[in-house]
Amino acid sequence: MKYQKDDIVTLAINDMGIDGEGIGKIDGFTFFVKDAVIGDQVEAKIMKVKKGYAYARLMKILTASLNRTEPRCPYHRQCGGCQIQALNYRTQLLFKENKVKNNLNRIGGFPMALLDQCMEPIIGMEEPYHYRNKAQFPVGTDKNGETITGFYAGRTHAIIPNTDCVSGVRENKEILEGILDFMRAYKIAPYIELSGEGLVRHILIRKGFSTGEIMVCVVLNGEKLPHADKLVEKLCSIKGMTSISININQEKTNVIMGSTCRTLWGTDTITDVIHMRDMKDIHSGEEHCAAEDGITFAISPLSFYQVNPVQTEKLYSLALDYAGLTGTETVWDLYCGIGTISLFMAKRAGKVYGIEIVEQAILNARENARRNKIDNACFYVGKVEEVLPALYEREGIHADVICVDPPRKGCDAACLETMVKMAPKRIVYVSCDSATLARDLKYLCANGYELRRARAVDMFPQTVHVESIVLLSKLKSNKLKHINVELEMDEFDLTAAESKATYEEIKDYVLKHSGLKVSNLYIAQIKQKYGIIERANYNLPKSENFKQSKCPPEKEAAIREALEHFRMI
Repeated sequence: MKYQKDDIVTLAINDMGIDGEGIGKIDGFTFFVKDAVIGDQVEAKIMKVKKGYAYARLMKILTASLNRTEPRCPYHRQCGGCQIQALNYRTQLLFKENKVKNNLNRIGGFPMALLDQCMEPIIGMEEPYHYRNKAQFPVGTDKNGETITGFYAGRTHAIIPNTDCVSGVRENKEILEGILDFMRAYKIAPYIELSGEGLVRHILIRKGFSTGEIMVCVVLNGEKLPHADKLVEKLCSIKGMTSISININQEKTNVIMGSTCRTLWGTDTITDVIHMRDMKDIHSGEEHCAAEDGITFAISPLSFYQVNPVQTEKLYSLALDYAGLTGTETVWDLYCGIGTISLFMAKRAGKVYGIEIVEQAILNARENARRNKIDNACFYVGKVEEVLPALYEREGIHADVICVDPPRKGCDAACLETMVKMAPKRIVYVSCDSATLARDLKYLCANGYELRRARAVDMFPQTVHVESIVLLSKLKSNKLKHINVELEMDEFDLTAAESKATYEEIKDYVLKHSGLKVSNLYIAQIKQKYGIIERANYNLPKSENFKQSKCPPEKEAAIREALEHFRMI
C-alpha cells in the first residue's frame, strides 16, 4: 500500500526509537509516532512519508498501554524537554538500559553474552521529579505581546509559558513570577530573537541541594538592568537566595550565556556538597547518603556542574569504585570541568591530574581543591587532545588510572591514541552519549583493553538521555605464548566491510537524516575514498572517453556520516 501525507492509520506500538518515539508497522512499513509508547494502540496522522517509513502525529489513543502513566506536566507533548514523561518510570529505566546495551552491541561490536555478564542494573531514582539544580528559561512575548517565560517547544524557538516545570526545583515558580512582575511593572522589554531588540534574554536559576543556596542570573542584551535594585529587593527575600547577577550577551546567537557576569547582590558563587555514597546503598537502591567524605564546590553562573545532584553522588561514587584506588595511584581526569571527579579521586589516590579546555572551570577546580584542603590534585588548561600528548611525551607523566568524561561527541582520536600509549591499568569512561561511548570503546578494546564492568545511571528522568559508566582493564600480554602466522592477502574477503550495511541501508539512512537521495555510484566513490575496497564496475571507466560523475560535497558529507554511523569508517 502507498501512504500519503495526512492519511490516518491505526497502529500497534511495539517498539521505541532512540528519541523516545513509538514505532509501529503495517506490512513491513514503519511509522514513527511521537508521544506513543510501547503497548499503545493508536490512531495517527501521517506528517511526512519517506521510502520505507513515515513520521506520524498521535491523534487518538485507542487502547492505552499498561506502560503508560499520566504525565504530571500539562505541556509535556508541546515541550521538547521531557520526551517520555507518558512512560511509567520502570519502563523508562528499561528503555534506557536497553539503549546503552544495544549501542555497545551494534556500534561497539561487543557480544550480547559479554554485555549480559558485564552490565550491572541501571541506577534510577526514588523520586524522578524536581531533580534539576539548574534551569535556563528563555524570555519573550506571547501572541498578545505579553512578557512570558518557559521552555521552547520541541525543535522550535516558540516559548511555551510555564513557570512550574516538574523537573526543576520548586523555588523556580516564585523566582520566575517575581521577575515577570518586575519586568511588567517597570516596562522592561524581553529580547525578540528575530529583530535582536529588547533587553532580557534568559533567566538562569541554580540551587545547591545540600546547602539550599540559590543563584539567579539574568542574561541581558545590554550592559545594565534598569531598576535592578527593585529586582534585588524582590528576590533577596526568597529563602536560600545567595547570589543575584546579570550576564551580558549582546551577540545575535543561540548561545545562552555571554562571557561577562556582574554580581548585583550577594556572592559571586553558590556552594554545594557532593557526598560519597556507600556502594551497598547504591546496589540496594537506597537514596540516603553518608555524611562523611563530602566535597564542597563553588559554582558560578558559567560553571559546568551536573544538573542532578542526587544521581551525581551515585555516579561519582561508582566511578571511584570502578577506579579501584588504594592510595598510591597516579590518576588522570580528562575533561575534568570544575574538578568534581578529580577531587573525589584525589581522596583515594597518590596524585591526580585534570585537564579542561575552559579556563574558568580550571580556576574553579583549583579553588575547589584549596577549599577542600586537597593538595595532590594538579589542573591544566587546554584541549585534552593537545595537552595530554604534550605532557606525556615531554614530561613522561604516567597513569595508573585514566578517568574520562568527554562531551557528547566523545573523545578526540589523538586523546584515544595517547591513552593507549600511556597504557594505564584501568580506564574509567563516563559518557552522556552511549553511541560515541561505544565507538571509543571499540578502539580501546582493539588496542589492548577489555570490557570489565558497565552501568547506566539515570541522570535525566522523563527524557531519553542517560549517563553510562564503563570500566576497562589492560589486557596482560604474554610474550612467551605466541605463534607467527603468515597469511596471503588473497585469503581475506576484502569486501567484508560492505557486510556492515547494504547500499539500500546507506541510502535510507542518508535520506532519513539529510533528505538527500544518493546513488550506488556515489556511495562506492566515498567508500573507496576511505579505503573500503569496491567492485570494479562501480569505480572504473567503461571506455577511454567515459566520464564518471563526481559525488557533490553535500552528498559526500551525508554518505560519510552514514558510513560512520554503520561503523564502516
